[in-house]
Amino acid sequence: MDIAGAARGGCTGPAAGPQERTEFRGTDGGDAVTQRTETVRRVGSGDFRDAMARFAAGVVVVTTVGDEGVPRGFTASSFCSVSLNPPLVLVCLADSADSFAAFASCGRFAVSVLSPEHRPLAERFATKGADKFASDGLSRTPGGLPAVAGALAELDCEVHARHPAGDHVILIGRVSGTRLSEGAGSPMVYYERAFRYLA
Repeated sequence: MDIAGAARGGCTGPAAGPQERTEFRGTDGGDAVTQRTETVRRVGSGDFRDAMARFAAGVVVVTTVGDEGVPRGFTASSFCSVSLNPPLVLVCLADSADSFAAFASCGRFAVSVLSPEHRPLAERFATKGADKFASDGLSRTPGGLPAVAGALAELDCEVHARHPAGDHVILIGRVSGTRLSEGAGSPMVYYERAFRYLA
């Protein structure tokens, strides 16, 4: 998910507690009936976020240009490859994000893979209401989209598909171009709700 979306609160009401489920089975003649009762625990949003916080993931900034020509972007840790042939990637964006409308209608987007030195930009792009393109540290991809200067990798993507998924949308892009930094560098990771780096 996008990191701003990951920070949102959630309800852990009655649906989050143990629920009893009873199953009845009978024969065709109706003479034998088996009753089985088991307790099913439904996971609340808080429990789910706590579990997912234990999964370390890389950090990216995803950018596009809206219909009105204004650049839009967000920080995400829910980014991964989908296919090699064709080259597809996916990223998830909360439907409450400032940039949701732009990404819901755009035809292209870019992904910048971040290193620890990009932490200020990662925090800014994860902050709802921030002027994300207000200062230095930005550049353009070979395809002309906004990007993070000095990113470990940049990917230009054409929108391949969009899939609603709960309170997020899964944005799938077909990679049309890449650019790598000199040297492998060190990645930034997101773990336990904090930006970290590999020692």
